[in-house]
Amino acid sequence: MDRKFTPDHEWVSIDGDIATVGITDYAQSQLGDLVFVELPKTGRAIRKGEAVAVVESVKAASDVYSPLTGEVVAVNEGMLPIRPW
Repeated sequence: MDRKFTPDHEWVSIDGDIATVGITDYAQSQLGDLVFVELPKTGRAIRKGEAVAVVESVKAASDVYSPLTGEVVAVNEGMLPIRPW
């Protein structure tokens, strides 16, 4: 799978008709320790450029923007970008 990156520090990886979206390591390092993550609900229709998730750290809150138009088919709550202490 090839990853494509956006200017807003999101990435997208496409495998067949499923695209996986995340935030870059750089964005994670700039946010610091996360205290809250709001993920979209499955079935939600999204448009390219729309804010679809929120990550909040002790430093700041940041929206995660969709790099493409589609429908949320799953969220991976077990893959939150949190650094252990």
